[in-house]
Amino acid sequence: MLVSIITVCYNSEKTVRKTIESVLGQTYDQIEYLIVDGLSSDRTVAIAREYEEKFRERGYLLRIVSEKDNGIYDAMNKGIRMAQGELIGIINSDDWYEPNAVQTAADTYREEPYDLFYADINLVRADGSVIVKRSRMDRFPTSRHWNHPTTFIPKAAYEELGLYRCEGIHDDYELILRFRRAGKRTVIRNVVLANFRTGGVSNKKSLKTALNRCRDRYRCYRQNGYSRLAILECIAMEAAKFILS
Repeated sequence: MLVSIITVCYNSEKTVRKTIESVLGQTYDQIEYLIVDGLSSDRTVAIAREYEEKFRERGYLLRIVSEKDNGIYDAMNKGIRMAQGELIGIINSDDWYEPNAVQTAADTYREEPYDLFYADINLVRADGSVIVKRSRMDRFPTSRHWNHPTTFIPKAAYEELGLYRCEGIHDDYELILRFRRAGKRTVIRNVVLANFRTGGVSNKKSLKTALNRCRDRYRCYRQNGYSRLAILECIAMEAAKFILS
């Protein structure tokens, strides 16, 4: 079974090498790797091209596209449309996989066919300290227990329910709420499969950015039929980010 991995990047020369090498170092043998670059002005694309021969030697398919896009979710949608794999994972250029990430997602899919899969993740702080963020299925949905870099979704499920809406910074979570609302089968594994660097836009500490994130997360809930009480979860999530980041 072919698994497609997508990395979206823009001016990521400082971090993209670790991301690429984490894909190259997977224990799973059937991988298509799509690097979707937003027309970087630094060495991001040049670094990616350094690995073309290594990917050929490993037997992985590698495709690098560099062109202007309309933001991160537009680039992700582009990668999903290009993907030829039965399963699709997305690992951004600040993050990296554990070596068994794709193997675990593929083996789980064979054992328990799913529409949505995710697992635990390491949150890596700027000082190098690590917090393990566990995954679980809550009665009321919350992104506190969902980890995007560990998420794998069959391409057929994207084709059925649609791609990212490109409306805000939490469009990845909106997609998860859409899957949940549709009653799609979710499988979770409590094993660390990826590493996420904290300190990006989603973790920035300021009242203004926190309020903007809160409004955007609330939009996602409301679009998927949740009550106005969902604002309490949005506030709780921002409070947690202030504590952890």
